[in-house]
Amino acid sequence: MALAEQSFFFFIPTISILGVGCSKEAGPKAKSLGFKKALLVTDAGLAKMGVADIIGGYLKAEGVDYVLYSGAEPNPTDINVRDGVKVWKENNCDSLISLGGGSSHDCGKGIGLMMSNPGKDIRDFEGLDVSTGTFVPYIAINTTAGTASEMTRFCIITNTDTHVKMAIVDWRVTANVCIVDPVLMLGKPPALTAATGMDALTHAVEAYVSTIAEPITDACAIKAIELIAKSLSRAVALGSDLQARDDMAWAEFLAGMAFNNAGLGYVHAMAHQLGGFYNLPHGVCNAILLPHVEQYNLIAAPERLADVAKAMGVKTECLSTLDAAQAAVDAIKKLSASIGIPPNLTVLGVKEADLKVMAENAKKDVCQLMNPRTATLDQVIEIFKNAM
Repeated sequence: MALAEQSFFFFIPTISILGVGCSKEAGPKAKSLGFKKALLVTDAGLAKMGVADIIGGYLKAEGVDYVLYSGAEPNPTDINVRDGVKVWKENNCDSLISLGGGSSHDCGKGIGLMMSNPGKDIRDFEGLDVSTGTFVPYIAINTTAGTASEMTRFCIITNTDTHVKMAIVDWRVTANVCIVDPVLMLGKPPALTAATGMDALTHAVEAYVSTIAEPITDACAIKAIELIAKSLSRAVALGSDLQARDDMAWAEFLAGMAFNNAGLGYVHAMAHQLGGFYNLPHGVCNAILLPHVEQYNLIAAPERLADVAKAMGVKTECLSTLDAAQAAVDAIKKLSASIGIPPNLTVLGVKEADLKVMAENAKKDVCQLMNPRTATLDQVIEIFKNAM
């Protein structure tokens, strides 16, 4: 059978720097890109811990000035973005650096979108490749092994009027340089390590079973799953283990490479609603939903989920394809429970009365388009109920 005509795109930062101590490259790279006065976007915690000062020191050593904006909140909002734009304008910044996990990077990308497209509000960019202006010079420095937002074209911002997370997917927001230094991840709390690690696993699994997966994304996703299965538990148990942190840094980056190009699925489409409605941690929502969505997907992608089981260390040689696929779902549940992820949505305060409207919004989320099995509204509601 002749192949249908189609094109595959692969999006990645122009330069990606990974490895122990590599955050010291922030200054030289900012200088080489011509940064004069950067807006350094981070959260209050990293600012208080002095991490922003460390990065600022690397910038100053190269003659690059910066202004700190530490207003990125968990599940960053349109208000956070607009406030950051004010700081940019008041200080005549010419470039952007985001420091942190997904919240800081997404907030920074939102600020960059507004500065690159004068007269537009962040809400105008929801959807796929909506922006038209050339993005501001941008470096993203990562501090968690989860979202991979430092290297992706995704930007998730909460609309404070509707309480819906807007999925902005735009190739223009991809960083010129991304930096992933496991040293910046040392000592992160176990709960944060667990949640962000399960976020990375979700990225890899959803990308692997995606309807637009291709050989490059497959290779990235499977290797990410192997590394997470090997090292996430140890990173949670012993946050000072540099090898485990380094493994997880590679894993989250590989998972980012996978989903940045193969897309995601119903886990993210549904988790976005939980974050928007209840301001819940994104990684925790993903972790709780992942086995339930893949249980739903099992009959549509049994071979793929069987591969996931093998990557997670399950002995699948004597199992049928369907049994191996089921083993993947079970292995995800086992890992999640072992690192302290809450068992269900009910303990997070999710109310059954909200499921219908969240399911309706999930059906509109761009992430659901690549799920291997289409779901009706009632089926999405049922998946939510199964996770309660």
